Amino acid sequence: MTEAILLVGGKGTRLRPLTVHTPKPMVPAAGVPFLTHQLARARAAGVDHIVLATSYLAEVFEPYFGDGSALGLHIEYVTEDEPLGTGGAIRNVAGRLHSGPEDPVLVFNGDILTGLDIRRLVHTHASTGADVSLHLTQVTDPRAYGLVPTDDTGRVLAFLEKPQTPEEIVTDQINAGAYVFRRSVIDTIPAGRPVSVERETFPDLLSAGAHLQGMVDSTYWLDLGTPAAFVRGSADLVMGRAPSPAVPGRCGDRLVLPTARVAPDAKLTGGTVVGEGAFVAEGVRVFGSTILPGAVIEPGAVITDSLIGSRARVGERSVLTGTVIGDGAVVGADNELRTGARVWCDANIPPAALRFSSDQ
Repeated sequence: MTEAILLVGGKGTRLRPLTVHTPKPMVPAAGVPFLTHQLARARAAGVDHIVLATSYLAEVFEPYFGDGSALGLHIEYVTEDEPLGTGGAIRNVAGRLHSGPEDPVLVFNGDILTGLDIRRLVHTHASTGADVSLHLTQVTDPRAYGLVPTDDTGRVLAFLEKPQTPEEIVTDQINAGAYVFRRSVIDTIPAGRPVSVERETFPDLLSAGAHLQGMVDSTYWLDLGTPAAFVRGSADLVMGRAPSPAVPGRCGDRLVLPTARVAPDAKLTGGTVVGEGAFVAEGVRVFGSTILPGAVIEPGAVITDSLIGSRARVGERSVLTGTVIGDGAVVGADNELRTGARVWCDANIPPAALRFSSDQ
């Protein structure tokens, strides 16, 4: 197994304003673009050739990763003129694959942070003779996901849409967004039009009698589609809860990049990241948050479970909880922002303009 496709074309609308200027896979997590963690884990599993299926802000990827040699990979880039969905994107890059018809090809969604045993998934695919193998994970509440029931051997029985009633919850297994395709199966996906593997390709293969194998691997798994999840994923990488060989430093309570400056009495905990060129002033407390390159946190600010965009500024004594501050935005002194607040790129909130509690 030497090849993989990484689907990195999504617009990341649920993550805005983080994705206004940056494609979702390039938003930094634990000090490097999130995609770096996926590429490094694939390389560690034996992959040496990866095709990136790009679309939104496609021009950002190649200048950063080049030919992939710095990561021990050969990376190619294929850009969709119009979004083609997960299946259409896979089909669109098929011409760049080197595999033979019976060889396995790994496919990853570009927004999943996982501890998946990639080699085990490939072994399962080979040993069962499957046409497609899927990584499945078990979740406590599967109502937000499509369900994938399997038989006692792991063979997939159906693909069920998000359940609406308790009776419809027939399994806690969901599609976790990593697959192994038999190379020849990729060529059966219709070309030149949008196709969803989840809603079209997999159900059609099942109806045609193809062998789809599920492998349950319930190690770390997190969909980074929302700001809260992205911030949590970055913190988990820093603290070593989520495995990655690409974290630029030792795992621990904080990760401060080399050119960042942090006041001696500032307190950084919970997997906090301070990016290149950022400044954290005296008396600041930051827990479980990401401060992107060039951002400034002024004295006495308190930041929890939040993401501060590149070149953004948080004013003195402002308190942010579960908040996303876009690139270049300014939050003036003595503001209080709570869970779910998103401040758009280059916005300017005057001092003491927003609060959820008394200013006393």
